[in-house]
Amino acid sequence: MISRTRSSALPGGTDTGPAKASTHIAEHRVVLPRTVEAGLRAAAAAAGCPLATVLRAVHLAVLRQVAGRTDVVSGLVLPGPGEPVEPVVRVLRTEVPDADWHTLVRHVATAEASEPSEVTETEGACDTVLDLSRLDGEDASPLDGEETPGRPRTAPAGDREPVATWVRWEQDAGALTLRVRPAVDAAPTAIDATRLGGYTVRAAAALAADPGAPHDARSLLSAEETEWQLSTFLGRTEPLPADSFLDVLAERVRRHPDDLAVAHGGDRWSYRRLDERSDQVARGLRAHGVLGEEEVVGVVMDRSPEWIAAVLGILKAGGVYLPARPDFPGERTGRQFRRGECRVVLTDHLGASAEHRQVAARVEEAVAACPRRPAVVTVRELVAASGSVRPPDTPSGPGRLAYVYFTSGSTGEPKGAMIEHGSLLNHLLAKIEDLGIGPGDVVAQTAPACFDISFWQIFAPLLVGGSTRIVDADTQLDIARFLDEVEHAGVRVMQLVPSYLDVLLAHVERDPRRPPSLRAVSVTGEALKPDLARRWFAAFPGIPLVNAYGATEVADDTMHEILVEPPRQGFISVGGLLRNVYAYVLDDRLRPAPLGAPGQIAFAGICVGRGYINDEERTARAFVPDPARPGTRMYLTGDIGRWLPDGRIEFLGRRDQQVKIQGFRIETGEVENRMLGVSGVREAAVVVDASGPHEKSLVAFYLADGEVTGDDVRAGLVRSLPDYMVPTRIRRLDAMPLTANGKVDRLRLARQLTSPSAAAPAGGGSAPATPTELRLAAAWGQVLGLPVERIGRDDHFFELGGTSLAAVRLVAAVDRLVTLREVVGRPVLRELAALADERAGAASA
Repeated sequence: MISRTRSSALPGGTDTGPAKASTHIAEHRVVLPRTVEAGLRAAAAAAGCPLATVLRAVHLAVLRQVAGRTDVVSGLVLPGPGEPVEPVVRVLRTEVPDADWHTLVRHVATAEASEPSEVTETEGACDTVLDLSRLDGEDASPLDGEETPGRPRTAPAGDREPVATWVRWEQDAGALTLRVRPAVDAAPTAIDATRLGGYTVRAAAALAADPGAPHDARSLLSAEETEWQLSTFLGRTEPLPADSFLDVLAERVRRHPDDLAVAHGGDRWSYRRLDERSDQVARGLRAHGVLGEEEVVGVVMDRSPEWIAAVLGILKAGGVYLPARPDFPGERTGRQFRRGECRVVLTDHLGASAEHRQVAARVEEAVAACPRRPAVVTVRELVAASGSVRPPDTPSGPGRLAYVYFTSGSTGEPKGAMIEHGSLLNHLLAKIEDLGIGPGDVVAQTAPACFDISFWQIFAPLLVGGSTRIVDADTQLDIARFLDEVEHAGVRVMQLVPSYLDVLLAHVERDPRRPPSLRAVSVTGEALKPDLARRWFAAFPGIPLVNAYGATEVADDTMHEILVEPPRQGFISVGGLLRNVYAYVLDDRLRPAPLGAPGQIAFAGICVGRGYINDEERTARAFVPDPARPGTRMYLTGDIGRWLPDGRIEFLGRRDQQVKIQGFRIETGEVENRMLGVSGVREAAVVVDASGPHEKSLVAFYLADGEVTGDDVRAGLVRSLPDYMVPTRIRRLDAMPLTANGKVDRLRLARQLTSPSAAAPAGGGSAPATPTELRLAAAWGQVLGLPVERIGRDDHFFELGGTSLAAVRLVAAVDRLVTLREVVGRPVLRELAALADERAGAASA
């Protein structure tokens, strides 16, 4: 049974109390203290402007913090000659600079002098209206009286509700008074009148007290709201049942020694076999000097039962697991091993086959780059040297380091996130709880070894008496074969990236099928779009879809949104918090942002990792003291989000150059840094092409001296980056477009991807000619999001932006006219068409 315990609701009707559904519009009224009013009038006099200008500066400063952006939109009603039946509302967009209060007031005064006097929009075009029309007039009646601004005075009572939150300053009985009245149809995330009034009064008090201070130096939140946020947003508090998951797994081995633990193809390992094999690995590692002092062990292995035994053996020996994919360039793997100070590297690629020789050469290049050259051994060699299978003494403790997973780094150097055993065990238990994994359940192991989700896919089911089914990458790229394996293996839980789920659903929509054992599917690595979720429930009604969100630095996922029906809104949140996890949404000064306002997402609690291995500088930037829990740290994700009224978080995007493509986290700065390492390249810029109908891709632009071609740049990148980080298209420019402040204009670069000038065939050759070429070109355009006239007969599928998933879509689009292997082996259009024609001719003969 999949379930979720949600966090407390957000404060609503009061400044700190729990949210309650409001069925009426409540006005909030505050009389400003005389000392604050005096300070505001003094600030106006010092700036040589009316009090209205100072109050507008206060309003804009509040909106900047509430909106989480420097340019804000607000309606404005100013005093004027005579009073019309309906006040004139001017809707204005204003840039709120980083400045002190006095400078902000002068900025607003200058903007007022240059702003157009005509009405640009009506009240409904903005979320707030600042009404200063009664500032120096007679005492005013309440906003819900006969003189409600924004509506004719003769309007019926039921027609006087505002459609924007109305903020009005007025002189009431000689005192400066603030009245705030919310819109009748305010969005669920809108700031309620009481809190908006409190923010405004606190901002006014800050300006009055110190006009020379930065306008955002003080938090707008009351002490009560700050404390409420810091103590409310957490997952269910649960004690850990053991020091590490190894203790829990050992109990499962004792209770179910002969039950299935791992399956791969026809290979089936019991709990006993996996346990004994991992003990042998642990003893062999001890013989190689891994003595329980958190020595890092690199692993370059294909996914198999032996791989899982190797991971377990490393941890049992007290070592630290650091994975690298066999197809990674040796140069990149070497940087990881060097940063991790690996003592030993385990591999299964020392055989005589061509593939093994290639991997062995990469491993040799990697270890040669390490000052302290690690020993390279195979699992079989460890087992042979282990002697007795008696279990070794395993160092224990939740604070011991368990693994290091490397992610892309903006400086060109990958970052190795360190996770301890307590964090790891907490995450495994959260997966078990939220995905409903139980005894006998089969979980699909689909993620590459270097992807941190691979860890829970292996070990979460083993902690409850279930098993993991390793699904090979080539099987995943053939959707029919993948579904066959899911069905035949009895998979009950699996996790996919949204781009792969899209491909799977396209297949199922043409050829409906439903694996009978499947009970839950989780998606991660990319934003889940509502349309994709709706398609899921149309194809698989009744099977929950779990949107998982987190980061490698916090032991993988920290939030789950569990969907049991199609979403009804225009976005899918990242959900509620997992067990023992705290979350914050912070402003630019790392203070809790106003509830409902955008800010940086941060996590705290047991999930937070130790930092980046041997990288104090980047650790200090991302792992900072937790203000609510002295002596602990929180992790700054770099993601932007906001709290929703029900305690979930809406993800709004990134604040840096990091992107996710097919679930892999990529810093475009790292790709650019590697491009600059190619001889002759002077400048480089990488942008994301999201214009296609399916997954995103990277496109690189460069300036160079001499005859440096795109192929030269690609060859340089292939030597140092994994394939998923190599841009699908690389273009040379005569000059980089720049913004007004001299930075590369990435928006203009992105626009070039869809400009009419890009409509000629990429290969510069002739257009498709034969019927098969025309059919394939149409399908290429469909899956790559390109006009058919953009595709020439000499074009290369993958150089046009094709990916492995796009190739799968292509095979389906042409109804298997060509196979996936043929697309990969013959990616030039005319060659692929000729191969299809040749097969068709042979069949007809």
